[in-house]
Amino acid sequence: MTEPGARPELTVIMVNYNTRDLTLRAIETLLANAGDVAFRLVVWDNASHDGSADAIARRFPDIELIRSPENIGFARANNAVAASAGTEWLLLLNPDTETHPDAVKNLLTFARTHPEAGIVGGRTVFPDGSLNAASCWNRMTPWSLLCSAMGLSRLLPRSAIFNPEGIGGWPRDSVRHVDIVVGCFFLLKSDLWRALGGFNPGYFMYGEEADMCLRAARLGYRPMITPDAQIMHLVGASTAKREDKVVKVMKARSTLIRDHWSRRTAPLGLMLLWLWAANRRIAASIAPERPERIVWRAVWRRRDDWLAGYSSLR
Repeated sequence: MTEPGARPELTVIMVNYNTRDLTLRAIETLLANAGDVAFRLVVWDNASHDGSADAIARRFPDIELIRSPENIGFARANNAVAASAGTEWLLLLNPDTETHPDAVKNLLTFARTHPEAGIVGGRTVFPDGSLNAASCWNRMTPWSLLCSAMGLSRLLPRSAIFNPEGIGGWPRDSVRHVDIVVGCFFLLKSDLWRALGGFNPGYFMYGEEADMCLRAARLGYRPMITPDAQIMHLVGASTAKREDKVVKVMKARSTLIRDHWSRRTAPLGLMLLWLWAANRRIAASIAPERPERIVWRAVWRRRDDWLAGYSSLR
């Protein structure tokens, strides 16, 4: 945190929704391990009903806590805090993370060294220290969606050819340009955030960082990942039911196709999403795991919902 009288150079934004214990740990490790960097931490609570806000206020009375009376989603919550940040840099940090030593300091140093990136992120791991590859992705293409629909990305996850979105085979242990930095650990200048108009609030949850990275690319930026800034990330802790998470992810992907693909190719992309879900539904129907069958039956039943995507609020 910033010493009294010192001017913060970075605003860290953490959006919490019903992840009380995880959020407390996320704040604790951030304060302990950020490194030599002056920052302001703002925690936005999205109308949690698990006592999160009260627990945060008791444990960390000196940090800025905003209690939203309603759940306005990840994008709008970040936009609200960023609008009044007043610092040169913004860092989005998920509440289901644990900051490793000097992660924030190293990420900020990397961003200053690579202004061409615009948006930067680090390496994420699971609690046991194994790689969590979901710190970054490449954009969706007709080929990547075909690979997913035909099950090739699952069968050959280490193949850069057949798992192009997951950048298969790369252990996130080197500096690299990527299409999408995931919003769990997402750093950029406030000026760029404002130039992009913040997150598109039409993305209620998931997809908003992909949309922003693709819009930044149109301005000539090339997002990057550095392995020298590492955090632990659980992924999806604020979504209680797996089927709800899958539906939200699919809605986001449908919206990204509509927003970033041409009119000619967008129908193909939506058809491939439909085909992917259909194949997963068929495979799950014969799977021995009952939860898998239940999830994909529900996702398939809600296909009209997720194919429609998120309606734009702009």
